[in-house]
Amino acid sequence: MTRSIESWRVSAAPANAMACAFVLVALCATGVSAQAIRARADGLLEVTDAPLGTVVRYTLDGTDPTRDAGVWLEPVDVPAGYTLKARAFTADQTAVGTPVEWASRATGERIASTLVPVTQGRDWRVYDWPARHAAAVALMRERQPEIVLVGDSITHFWGGEPSGDNVGGRRTAPEVWDRFFGTRRTVNLGYGWDRTENVLWRLRHGEFEHVSPKVVVVMIGTNNIPLNTPAEIAAGIAAICDEIHQRSPASRILLLGIFPRGEKPDANRATIDAVNQRIAGFEGRGGVVTFLDLGDRFLAADQSISKNLMYDFLHPTAEGYEVWATAMEPTLKRLLSR
Repeated sequence: MTRSIESWRVSAAPANAMACAFVLVALCATGVSAQAIRARADGLLEVTDAPLGTVVRYTLDGTDPTRDAGVWLEPVDVPAGYTLKARAFTADQTAVGTPVEWASRATGERIASTLVPVTQGRDWRVYDWPARHAAAVALMRERQPEIVLVGDSITHFWGGEPSGDNVGGRRTAPEVWDRFFGTRRTVNLGYGWDRTENVLWRLRHGEFEHVSPKVVVVMIGTNNIPLNTPAEIAAGIAAICDEIHQRSPASRILLLGIFPRGEKPDANRATIDAVNQRIAGFEGRGGVVTFLDLGDRFLAADQSISKNLMYDFLHPTAEGYEVWATAMEPTLKRLLSR
């Protein structure tokens, strides 16, 4: 019997769609199950006969999916030059069978990975990415926030909501968060280990539906540093700003420069500086973007970072969050008053 699982679909080029079927035979502890990925007439790929009690994780960079790969939650676009691999995992994260592979049939130039929306699971030891996304979608709809902070773990671990088991993650400075945002309708859309491409996926899958915050604070890109060029990272950040503006035209976007990282100046710092120089040029983009670089607030005279401000030279301490909030507050107030 064939079992269709709509949440495990992926869009692809429709050429010869009905003729394309890829079958993977997977051995489960409880018996044998056949997994198939079929290209439908509308160009979507569909998983059938997946082992019961499993989730499918996928990658778009051609590597085999592991526990760190994102869960297949919605249809996924596979652009030109990319290869999707998918694999089922049991509840205890045991891989089932071997990965199923789909090479894009789309034509054209390969775009940067910073622009290709995808889920992720790299911080699974700290929180559950799909659960946080589901909670965020619900909270955005219910709270109708006036302020939204979008980012990675640097934003996520500050405080605020969504919160709770498997969703909140670390809470480094909730008292600072409450002092600055407690009387404001605010949502924290920071996710540990997110890159620009993960933020794009979230924005396009429910986190910005029928909401219109007064101000959206965006800081993202530090997790792209090892993988992408400054131009590629800046392009991903531009796409995020454009996506927010398209979905909420009245929102003002407070775009923050990526914070410095590393105890002392190094290659990563140089890349961050190059990205920040590029995104500083987004000031006024769409008539809604304000750029603000707070990086120097975290640097000593010799350009080093103190553990008093960033305990691992990346994530702020409570004192570091106090520095961030205090430096950002005048610009945030100004934008809120418009």
